[in-house]
Amino acid sequence: MKEIFLLAALVSVLRADEITRLVGEINGFHEQVKFGTLCKGNPTNKHRKCDSFGCGNYGARRAGGTRKHMGLDIVCTDGDTVLAPFHVKINGPASPYTTGVNAAINDGLNLSGQGLCFKLFYVKPVETSGTVEQGQELGTMLPMQEVYPGITSHVHVQMCNKSDPTKYF
Repeated sequence: MKEIFLLAALVSVLRADEITRLVGEINGFHEQVKFGTLCKGNPTNKHRKCDSFGCGNYGARRAGGTRKHMGLDIVCTDGDTVLAPFHVKINGPASPYTTGVNAAINDGLNLSGQGLCFKLFYVKPVETSGTVEQGQELGTMLPMQEVYPGITSHVHVQMCNKSDPTKYF
């Protein structure tokens, strides 16, 4: 009986969208989650295709086939505004490179929201903690062309568990 009372009390203080998100987390259903616009100049979240540096899809070959691409690249022009795809919690900074290489683009964010945990790389954050509403600025796309001239500039989206993020786009 205590459990029912506690559940009723919890439900009464949660918003409907929070209840839906929690139920989805409990049941493992995240397929209905879709990312909103990430880059202001790319409202449809167009994926990076193949260019002379490789392909932007999850699982694409890297380093001559010795490793695979663990994220999805979303086209974003250098200097463009990077937006929150939905209400997110900023869990701190994230760096794509473990050493000081490519310092001009070695920045990003660790985020969570809608029951997902993910990282955005090649973004200069406005803040590294707090919460941001959908469509609000998270940061600025870093100058990828300075490091990889001719590449299709992009934000790299990587799930914290390194699973395929494609289904969320």
